[in-house]
Amino acid sequence: MKMKVLLISPNTLTMPYPVYPLGLDYVANAIAADHQVKIVDINSLGDHDSLGKVIDLYSPDIIGISLRNIDNTDTINPEGFMNDYRQCVKAIREHSNVPLVLGGSGFTLFPEEIMEALGADYGVLGEGERLALLLNAIENKEDTSRIPGIMTRGSKETIPEPWDESFAVNRLPDSSHLEFYLKKGGMLNLQTKRGCPFKCIYCTYPHIEGRKLRFISPKEAALTALGLQEAGANYLFITDSVFNADYSHSIRVARAFMDAGISIPWGAFFAPTVPPEEYFPVLADAGLSHVEFGTEALSDRMLKSYGKSFRVNQILEAHNAAVHSGLHVAHYILLGGPEEDKGSLNETLSNIEDLNKAVFFFFAVCASIRIRACMTSQWKRVKFQGPGAYWNRFFTSLN
Repeated sequence: MKMKVLLISPNTLTMPYPVYPLGLDYVANAIAADHQVKIVDINSLGDHDSLGKVIDLYSPDIIGISLRNIDNTDTINPEGFMNDYRQCVKAIREHSNVPLVLGGSGFTLFPEEIMEALGADYGVLGEGERLALLLNAIENKEDTSRIPGIMTRGSKETIPEPWDESFAVNRLPDSSHLEFYLKKGGMLNLQTKRGCPFKCIYCTYPHIEGRKLRFISPKEAALTALGLQEAGANYLFITDSVFNADYSHSIRVARAFMDAGISIPWGAFFAPTVPPEEYFPVLADAGLSHVEFGTEALSDRMLKSYGKSFRVNQILEAHNAAVHSGLHVAHYILLGGPEEDKGSLNETLSNIEDLNKAVFFFFAVCASIRIRACMTSQWKRVKFQGPGAYWNRFFTSLN
């Protein structure tokens, strides 16, 4: 007997732009063969009152909420999202008492605290395809506590191994929320792989997806991109942690884009490592328009402190290769990290002068690193004090 599953995206953040809830498409694809699935996006729905009406009409057997973020990561105007999530759960509980499941990248960062704060019945750590295992166990009245990556209220966080089964490519299910994103800029997104092999001290990707790279075939990725283009997208963003983490795979994806007839521009995150000679020209021919480098510093000492695998000379070479291919280039710069001092800061600012034709996004290190330092043994090595008033309020709001 098929269960009726309602998947909810409560993320209403639209600055700097709204982000299509790609994760729920993957979850829906993972369970659609065995269960009836409906996706609801609060962005397009408008408010929680409308959510209640959807629940009454659909009458789900189980409800899942994907928590993409816990805050807006803006140190100038910080905003936490727990109150919004509470309102979402309140609206759900006013119309249904079926089991409530939490998941998503934001949830995976603070699962025990968020489970308790929102009173959920289950939590899915890491990749959402594990919901299929939970649903089957519930349906067959089996013990859910033995499923890797599945939490119940009061249980302890145990991050599972990365999802070792194939994960379905986004096929863009018939969803009412698509139109919202097409009207709000027209940017849709896709993955070409999961996992991150890098060891940056602040990054949550390895915590959520694991370090092992797991690839979608270039042809499948291109077919997904083509489907998004035909659906009306005018720009694609590839959500891989680092698109060029594997040069061979990413260049084959670009060539598959060309073979599939992708004609809209696309962008991705890149590590500023030295590319093969033909790399950026091929990607530019395939439609790549924007290169976003996770540079963080232009001081070798600070790059080492951040756990980066590249150094300043490689950043300069990667930058020049992208610019010479006619691409728009941006660098993200993180100031004030562990071991930063006046000398390293001046070194970064001085070397920036050598990065011509670029846009720079500067971020001051804050409690985002300080808080994450407590989450894994690697992050525990980060020791410094940043402004903590906001995060004190955040943790207080969980209780």
